[in-house]
Amino acid sequence: MLHGFLPSLLEGAAVTLSVALASLAMAMTLGLLGALAKLSRWRLARGLAQVYTTVIRGVPDLVLMLLVFYGGQVAVNTIAVSLGHEDYIDINPYIAGVLTIGFIFGAYLTEAFRGAFLAVPPGQREAGLAYGMTPRQIAWRITFPQMFRHALPGLSNNWLVLIKSTAIVSVIGLSDLMTRGQQAAGTTREPFVFYLAVAMIYLVFTSASELVFDQLQKRFSTGVRKGAL
Repeated sequence: MLHGFLPSLLEGAAVTLSVALASLAMAMTLGLLGALAKLSRWRLARGLAQVYTTVIRGVPDLVLMLLVFYGGQVAVNTIAVSLGHEDYIDINPYIAGVLTIGFIFGAYLTEAFRGAFLAVPPGQREAGLAYGMTPRQIAWRITFPQMFRHALPGLSNNWLVLIKSTAIVSVIGLSDLMTRGQQAAGTTREPFVFYLAVAMIYLVFTSASELVFDQLQKRFSTGVRKGAL
């Protein structure tokens, strides 16, 4: 099947999924920090978050990937030489890919989480304070669960784009699904067959993701009227 390249494609698919999940974890962390910064009363925090989202959303993903991998490699080795380190330092393509994709989608999730925080009625927090809850308890038991419910549609859309965007890591030498497909297509000279196989694997990932997010939406919408969603 597929001239014996199926195991190679599946190995590449595992790398792609690993990069996507690690990038999502980083993006969600940056997104939460960015959203809190944009909602902060501290002007400097708001300014830094605004610059972050504006710059990242305005530069192509591929340019950022090449900038981090090749530019970062030059910067790291320049610093190493200045510190007396003579051996050349190679940046791991996996780490570079995760950092870049996570950094990119952190900017998009910043806006998604910011809107979700604003969608939580202020009266909910005030009720928590009146009930005697601490700010940490209010955040953990009231604000974040409701914020996450409002953020799920945006999070779902960004995840679907993110998992497809992992294909750009192939340009920095990471042996992901796209790279394995290119190698198989070049070896067999059957690009249509293998790029179609790659497309189908991505489709499986995105279809399964939609089912997972549908279940999460139902789980977090328990007890909520449809008109209140």
